[in-house]
Amino acid sequence: MAAGMGRRLGEKTRDNTKCMVEVNGVRLIDRLLGQLAGLSLRRVIIVVGYQGQRLVDHIGHRYDDRLTIEYAHNPIYDRTNNIYSLSLVKDQLQQDDTLLIESDLIFSDRLLPMIMENPYPNLALVAKYESWMDGTMVRIDDDNNIVNFISKDAFDYADADTYYKTVNIYKFSKDFLCHQYVPFLDAYTKAVGTNEYYENVLRIISMLNSHHMKALPIGHERWYEIDDKQDLDIAEAIFASDADVLRKYYGRYGGYWRFPQMLDFCYLVNPYFPSKRMKDELRSNFDTLLTQYPSGMKVNTLIASKCFGVSENYIVPGNGAAELIKVLMEQNVKGLTGFVRPTFEEYPNRFDPQQQVTFVPQNPEFRYSADDLMDFFADKAVKTLMLINPDNPSGNYIPKADVLRLGAWCEERRIRLVVDESFVDFSVDYATNSLLSDAILEAYPRMVVMKSISKSYGVPGLRLGILASADKELIARIKREVSIWNLNSFAEFFMQIYNKHEKDYKKACAKFVEERASFEQSLRSVSFFRVMPSQANYFLCEVLPPYTASEIVVYMLRKHNILTRDCSGKPGLGSGQYMRIAVRNHEENQRLVDALRQIKK
Repeated sequence: MAAGMGRRLGEKTRDNTKCMVEVNGVRLIDRLLGQLAGLSLRRVIIVVGYQGQRLVDHIGHRYDDRLTIEYAHNPIYDRTNNIYSLSLVKDQLQQDDTLLIESDLIFSDRLLPMIMENPYPNLALVAKYESWMDGTMVRIDDDNNIVNFISKDAFDYADADTYYKTVNIYKFSKDFLCHQYVPFLDAYTKAVGTNEYYENVLRIISMLNSHHMKALPIGHERWYEIDDKQDLDIAEAIFASDADVLRKYYGRYGGYWRFPQMLDFCYLVNPYFPSKRMKDELRSNFDTLLTQYPSGMKVNTLIASKCFGVSENYIVPGNGAAELIKVLMEQNVKGLTGFVRPTFEEYPNRFDPQQQVTFVPQNPEFRYSADDLMDFFADKAVKTLMLINPDNPSGNYIPKADVLRLGAWCEERRIRLVVDESFVDFSVDYATNSLLSDAILEAYPRMVVMKSISKSYGVPGLRLGILASADKELIARIKREVSIWNLNSFAEFFMQIYNKHEKDYKKACAKFVEERASFEQSLRSVSFFRVMPSQANYFLCEVLPPYTASEIVVYMLRKHNILTRDCSGKPGLGSGQYMRIAVRNHEENQRLVDALRQIKK
């Protein structure tokens, strides 16, 4: 089926039908015909319409030695839907057993043999419903009989857990086509018209309780339906080559909920917070938060002050820490600035490379102390010193008392100390390790404390961060430099209700510390890992020969749908092979370790 116009793909289909769109350099139709050429088929019939001649010319005679290709033309493709395209080949449908395939699909090479080899004569490939799916859904019984086709209009999100999405690959027997489908197709088009979908005929047949159609769930096999540009972008990531797949995934910078079956050990969040009770409170206010404007900076500063226990004059809430990092580094940090590497590269990336002075620990575990920093930067004339504590990706942690010693040293030398404590609540003494208090900020007025709420509080989708300092002039300037409406209503409401749930947060942090210790022992049992100690919610692991980090990361993604971070080549790590692995809950951590143990060179 290749007659549609594909309007939602914009300029991609201005001069071509959808199946001429390229995914990673290969046109959909070429990939599909290559897959069909591996099957024992008598002929392939392609129903063309929009830009049909271009498609015919493109295919040409390249497949003559493998496939007998015929064409049917839908001249009114712009006024009809796929039921009409299918009706054009109803005579051919009744001549043999048939596969029906829509041409805007990309799928694993295993799907066609799966449906061909299954003994049942009338099958629809289906996948368990996921949030990205659109179009026709089905319900199936315990014997995989299709008991109902669910149209778009009839879709009910309350029943979504019971739905399967049709993959739009069907197998029909000649008998079924002659005595069931085509007669109903004729009757339906006469009664309802031609601007309909061929699945509606299958829905009517399923309502007769005849159990003519069965579903064949495809499990975790890869597939995607490409209707718009976003679909194309996701398909290119799912079906990227091994050499390119990490660039495709890492370059997204999140949004991995679009890949529901994938387990993300790349991005760093608290697996035990928010609590169910807090989520329920957020959910119960969803309609209001979605449809109402958030407050401006003045009110959100007050709420952040209440939430995090810092004076209003000392704190700025941000649209994630990233917004505050950008404003701080690009507009408020001047002169020579000291960095420690390896580290979170967002800070140095936002600053003039010519003004950077870098300290790299000279030991295999990338450990360093406050004394190491004071010794190194003592004669460097830096105006600002950046400290990520715990550091990312090393997990190195300087105890609070030593950070305060470093703060006093910086005050004496009129150096601004910027401490990012986004991961400090994952440290062993999490309850007392934060620098966010008026007393500490006032004792070290040149110190700036940054904190990403996304990570330790487990709410990256809210985009929330804070910056705090007793330097009122700096705080006032940053407030002027960010947007007055820089927070959305959900982030504002999170801060409003957080203190009611603070006990649950402390419990979550305690539970996390226990799980991290358990996970560390499990990771150390992986023969090709050297695991660095960590006080954060991730571990930096050196990958030992004969393996490389890239091949481990690609293997985990391809074979187990688990995404981890290849840190090799990160500034400060030298020429070694390194991975960063997040800490998730116990079940997920064990799944990752089990997958790692299956790796054989």
